[in-house]
Amino acid sequence: MKIAVSGKGGAGKSTISANLVYCLAARNKPVFAVDADPDANLGLVLGLDPERLAQLQPLSELQEVIAAKNAGGGTMVDLNPDVSDVLEEYTLREGPIHFLKMGAIKQGGSSCYCKENAFLNAVLTNILLERPEAVVLDMSAGIEHLTRGTARGVEIMLVVVEPTRAGVSTALAVDRLAGDLQVPRVFFIGNKIRTAADRDYLVSSLPEERIVGMVPFSEAVLERARKIELQGFKKEDQLPGMKEIFDKLSGGGNSL
Repeated sequence: MKIAVSGKGGAGKSTISANLVYCLAARNKPVFAVDADPDANLGLVLGLDPERLAQLQPLSELQEVIAAKNAGGGTMVDLNPDVSDVLEEYTLREGPIHFLKMGAIKQGGSSCYCKENAFLNAVLTNILLERPEAVVLDMSAGIEHLTRGTARGVEIMLVVVEPTRAGVSTALAVDRLAGDLQVPRVFFIGNKIRTAADRDYLVSSLPEERIVGMVPFSEAVLERARKIELQGFKKEDQLPGMKEIFDKLSGGGNSL
């Protein structure tokens, strides 16, 4: 099961991603939890050890490793470097969870951005297309880490949507981007739903047949986010309805 999670900043992507990781880990399924959002909050939401998280470098900042993987040297870029050793050394493991921090995609103007992006692309290719573990990829709104090649490994794009005009606009933009990359299945999940009006707004603004669920606003989630140190992700931390949503996505309930 390879899932990419996207949506507007603040919509709750990391919280939804953590819930999906928990659903897989609770079934003792090895899962790569990949933080590809520049804000890099997934590890904290999962309750991983903050000291170990602080020591884990984003892959995009591993300049010496990137240089070593760049077999051509100079201005030449190796578009398919072997990164299996990188996954062993720069992954934080806790039980069945394998946590990776991608770091930001570099834009033009940086002399080494092509090498860094080729390196990140190779990492995603490895975990999405070559490894057997499940993957939950916590994306930025622009899904810029995905290319047409790596998108072939994504089975589901899950777009997290708040019941606001900006949230819907971003969700529809992500839907178009995912379509351009030929992601086979794109679904929406309403988040922070407080009223029937919130629910109705999303149903009227999005393709209803592709809405997999509506998650209510949770004071408990807000309180958890305020804690300085979290210890793991437990069953009681799971959002209401997420198990049923996961079952739908995985085919364990009503298949989509």
